[in-house]
Amino acid sequence: MKSKRAPLSRERVITAAMALADEKGEAGVTMRAVAARLGVEAMSLYNHVAGREDMLDDMVDAVFGEIDLPAPAADWKAAMRDRAASARQALRRHSWAVGLMDSRSSPGPATLRHHDAVLGTLRAGGFSVAMAAHAFSVIDSYLYGFVLQEESMPFANRTEFDEVAGDIQRTMPEGAYPHLTELMTDYAMRPGYDYGDEFEFGLTLILDALHPDEN
Repeated sequence: MKSKRAPLSRERVITAAMALADEKGEAGVTMRAVAARLGVEAMSLYNHVAGREDMLDDMVDAVFGEIDLPAPAADWKAAMRDRAASARQALRRHSWAVGLMDSRSSPGPATLRHHDAVLGTLRAGGFSVAMAAHAFSVIDSYLYGFVLQEESMPFANRTEFDEVAGDIQRTMPEGAYPHLTELMTDYAMRPGYDYGDEFEFGLTLILDALHPDEN
């Protein structure tokens, strides 16, 4: 006897679209491709979503929903650090979302809740409205930029990094790039190095430079 297929719903459509994006990137998310993953005709999707842009709205909102919100009454600096770490993890899971996070003209409830909580934490920490906006912008610019750079690297783990770095070293004429060679041999290729650790250094630099408004 054939098992009964779960009824189509907006939630199932968005879940399928996100899984497709995780595999093939944003460009791989089409109405036809999502329908094929769900085993239905593309026209069936229009009973649950208005179209591709509507799907993208909810996909982005779902990613925001995966980011931990600052705890009430938390120290602003600790809250911003934890929130940035959680956001980075979410974006590593869904790298297609990096360029879409602030692109939607119809943000969903998770997106609005996230932004309101971040701004609320900064305001409670003594930041003026303008300084809270500045802080939010510079932190996210760093966060998105780092994840984009991280995802663009030609290696996914330490073994691949050693192989890539070794190949680069072998192609460089001896003595031609002394500072680059020094960086690779004395820093990046040492045991325990992980490019991802650079995120914490940069984030700390930014957070230490931010200060609540002087009264």
